[in-house]
Amino acid sequence: MKTLLTHRLSQSEIMQLCALTQGEHNDNLKEELYQLTLDDDRRVAVNALWTFTHFAAADNGWLFAKHDQLIDRCMKEQDTTKLRLILSILLRQPFEEETVRTDFIDFCLARFTDARAPYAIRALCIKLAYEQMKYWSELLNELRQMLDLISNEPLSPGLRSAWRQVMKKIKA
Repeated sequence: MKTLLTHRLSQSEIMQLCALTQGEHNDNLKEELYQLTLDDDRRVAVNALWTFTHFAAADNGWLFAKHDQLIDRCMKEQDTTKLRLILSILLRQPFEEETVRTDFIDFCLARFTDARAPYAIRALCIKLAYEQMKYWSELLNELRQMLDLISNEPLSPGLRSAWRQVMKKIKA
């Protein structure tokens, strides 16, 4: 599997990797792919993470057990591509009221208000902040206030879209 991940992957190769690892009987291959997300070779790690972003919903559930580990990784990650991919994976996971981590809420709030952060990371952090804060009205109020603050700066279309989506959910 590692050999395949060492070069630029096409969409069909990603789909082949997803098919190869699908189903519970292939959990060992999912684990092997997950371990490759930690590889020292950046291309291998990025391609492995990219593959996980294409997992079908049934197979994506396997990653739920890695939830806290993924959060820990993204809070330490310096590579913006890896960070974007890990955040994308986390966005596909449920955030339960009992297990929400305040350190990750703080991370998301700091990232989406950082004008120097890449737009994609900021947009993902807006959505992830909402997914974690939606259980408490006082936190939603804080999120709305922070979103109001960034609405005064020029936002990319993707960031503006994330802003609108979350504002609509807050007001609902």
